[in-house]
Amino acid sequence: MKKAAIAIVMLVLAGAGVGWGLSAPTRISGSEAAALKEGDAARGELVFWAGGCASCHAAKGASGDDLLKLGGGLRLETPFGVFVAPNISPSTADGIGSWSLVDFANAMTHGTSPDGENLYPAFPYTSYARMSGADLGDLFAFLKSLPAVDGKAPPHELGFPFNIRRGLGLWKRLYLDPAPVIAAPAAGVEVDRTLWERGRYLVEGPGHCGECHTPRDLAGGLVLAQWLGGAPAPTGEGKIPNITPVENGFGSWSAADIAYYLESGFTPEYDSVGGEMVHVQENMARLPASDREAIAAYLKALPPVPTASD
Repeated sequence: MKKAAIAIVMLVLAGAGVGWGLSAPTRISGSEAAALKEGDAARGELVFWAGGCASCHAAKGASGDDLLKLGGGLRLETPFGVFVAPNISPSTADGIGSWSLVDFANAMTHGTSPDGENLYPAFPYTSYARMSGADLGDLFAFLKSLPAVDGKAPPHELGFPFNIRRGLGLWKRLYLDPAPVIAAPAAGVEVDRTLWERGRYLVEGPGHCGECHTPRDLAGGLVLAQWLGGAPAPTGEGKIPNITPVENGFGSWSAADIAYYLESGFTPEYDSVGGEMVHVQENMARLPASDREAIAAYLKALPPVPTASD
């Protein structure tokens, strides 16, 4: 009996040790860190708008130059609790002013903070993990050029067990993958491959479209088999639409319709963009026309996915 009890204790301790090791925060490799270069702020501004940084990190209702004051504070109410967007301005005391480019790359692509904590995926690093090192360097250069904003954002409001950051390391092993979601255009669709690949990069990477348009499982991970097939709104009531080319839905839009919608905010029926998509459309309108065309080409060449149910 005593031997059995000891064996059980040893198994529990071994399991705990394995779990502790597997949940450890990860970082970019030494070769990846060495390849990072300080970027160009002008190019970084385009990455900034593609990534929608201001939508979460600027003050609610901000416009004009205030969109570049990234003091955080936006509350994201989810089934897991309330996440609060942090200050990512160049403030040394309260923002990311003391971060290195490697620190920034670790946060963006591995969800790991400079002090070695796992970051919550309300920050869409599962998408940003697909970003290139050049874009990370450019974006970091642009962020450093913005006004420093004093004041830390309030802490997240999370109950047990979601307030235990270490457990996110196991979550990341399941859901953090820098590989493309869609390997190639759907069979039978004629498309300029270079344009399509640019669209894939923007949608799956900095644009993080899947974070809202793809349903999630009970653990909060994206169900990639239903990529962009629509989902319940992650921070409130309502439904995020299916943007794959399904019949009697988004499939009726042409590539030109999609590109124009991203530029103007008008649908083919001349309805106006609404809800959270307002911010996304305003960001996309700042990109070159060729990028909006690339996004449209990617979306039109996706395999249709049945609209996900609530």
